[in-house]
Amino acid sequence: MVSLDNISVEFSARPLFTDVSYVINDHDRIALVGKNGAGKSTMLKIIAGLQQPTSGSVSVPRDATIAYLPQVMTLTDERTVRKEAERAFEHITEMKNELDKLNNQLSERTDYESESYMELVERFTHLNEHFQMMGGMNYQAELERTLQGLGFRREDLDRPTGEFSGGWRMRIELAKLLLQHPDILLLDEPTNHLDIESIQWLENFLATSANAVVLVSHDRAFINNVTNRTIEISCGKIYDYKVKYDEYVTLHAERREQQLRALENQQKEIADARTFIERFRYQATKAIQVQQKIRQLEKIVPIEVDEVDNSALHLKFTCSMRSGDFPVICDEVGKTYGEHCVFSGVNLTIRRGEKVAFVGRNGEGKTTLVKCIMGEIPFDGTLKVGHNVQIGYFAQNQAQLLEGEYTVFDTIDRVARGDIRLKIRDILGAFMFGGEAGDKKVKFLSGGERTRLAMIKLLLEPVNCLILDEPTNHLDMRSKDVLKAAIRDFDGTVIVVSHDREFLDGLVTKVYEFGGGKVREHLGGIYDFLRDKNIESLNQLNKQTLSNSPIKGEKPGREVYPSGETEGSCAGALSYAEQKAQAREQKKREKALQEAEEKVTQLESAIRILEVQMSTPEGSQDVSLYEKYGRLKTQLKKAEEEWEALI
Repeated sequence: MVSLDNISVEFSARPLFTDVSYVINDHDRIALVGKNGAGKSTMLKIIAGLQQPTSGSVSVPRDATIAYLPQVMTLTDERTVRKEAERAFEHITEMKNELDKLNNQLSERTDYESESYMELVERFTHLNEHFQMMGGMNYQAELERTLQGLGFRREDLDRPTGEFSGGWRMRIELAKLLLQHPDILLLDEPTNHLDIESIQWLENFLATSANAVVLVSHDRAFINNVTNRTIEISCGKIYDYKVKYDEYVTLHAERREQQLRALENQQKEIADARTFIERFRYQATKAIQVQQKIRQLEKIVPIEVDEVDNSALHLKFTCSMRSGDFPVICDEVGKTYGEHCVFSGVNLTIRRGEKVAFVGRNGEGKTTLVKCIMGEIPFDGTLKVGHNVQIGYFAQNQAQLLEGEYTVFDTIDRVARGDIRLKIRDILGAFMFGGEAGDKKVKFLSGGERTRLAMIKLLLEPVNCLILDEPTNHLDMRSKDVLKAAIRDFDGTVIVVSHDREFLDGLVTKVYEFGGGKVREHLGGIYDFLRDKNIESLNQLNKQTLSNSPIKGEKPGREVYPSGETEGSCAGALSYAEQKAQAREQKKREKALQEAEEKVTQLESAIRILEVQMSTPEGSQDVSLYEKYGRLKTQLKKAEEEWEALI
């Protein structure tokens, strides 16, 4: 569909990538990966036509449509949510106006036998077929489904967009792109502003309704569930893997190991040649061999090894004095804004050392309850913070609150106390702000760098209770893994507000679900919680309605489902059985696809090995190698056809 041919990009004479070529095919689901600064966002902009490469070309079919969602964009607040989303169908409205115009022309003309009249009829017929194929003007149902899937309620659709936060307005922009049904959808960190339920809806949409997708994301579970191909940018080159991210990680490690072995062999070959040259340089009887060795050295192309970020990033939250047994106790806590009730009757107890997650749709009160705990806003009911509890709070907008004119060093120097001020440079180095990076102004930092800097500020405060509100936004996968390990090793109490399933998995032992004005406790990890929701036939959390009446014997405010049969339980069981059957079919299909992908990868590896052997003087004379090469090429073509048939 889209072809990139020998693309090169340079910034200030520094090459970002060189002679990159690949093709984006129909129904490709591509994860674009690489370390920060490798050029992932730049690559998306080049495909979108928003940035020109230094050299090379991008070939896009004339009728192909490309939609691009950047990480940051300028938003307007002139319309309602519905009216703004309807802008996705402007092309349909234009088509309808053109059809009306053509229809009027046909009704006014009487030269039915003329060639121009027949051309007008043909043009009207073709345009009308295309119009009907796109659904005509019947797009309101699809518009509402998409906006509700991304978390909007029906009553939100007629509210002005200016009443929503930046994250919600980004959802509107995402909805507009999805509603356009482009041939290629380019997404740069699409999950940063989505909650777990909306991410799951987006996963399903991309897997079932999208055409080609190229995305950059640090949400490992998301890219594993969506993509079937991984393109890595490394050392200014690309490496194309027809596998999901987790499989790519394994293949990447194997490839780097092979590169290291090849580099070691090459270095030994170079060292041996140089030793020979130095030893026999001045012996006339060895002059010919010496010249041959010199020419061999000149022809050697240095083997490049994939870049690995070896800078140290070690997080350790220092737990201060021992807190009381119950750091947070809520008794009938409620919060209202005017007539709007965010939540009511909240009863929860968090014990010392527990690590819990607050989850639910955006706007259901997760951050609001955190602010109640922090004493930042008034509330109804009783909320007690336990004895000797010292809270370290990472707010959702913590990184944006940093002073842009300060340098990285000054930012930490202003909060450091005592002897720790003598170790600021060491601390910054541990967080990948070594050398000149410590003197960079905050306003020039990326989102991930700002988040790391905000984490350093939190690190310098001895606490025994961490409250982290969306701490992983803008962090890359490696940084998230390190942060997760640090929280897991923390001896104190932790409350995490997050939509990142992979981050929460194995970290929390209790989940508090916010929804319907209630807060509900679920014992177990995040995937236990999601499994429970599926078992109860609730396909999307944003469609559920929570019961307001507690079961006898349960603490008021802790919402639970009855354990016995209820009205509609048979329908729920049938729905679950259908889901299980579909899951089995999907698993069987995925297994067949995985086997096909592995076969293609193995054949490609075997062909590469043969190509190396055939490039040697001895191999170029070996006819059997060429015969084997031809057989493998035929097998590869057949394997690729089988693989494509399964996609």
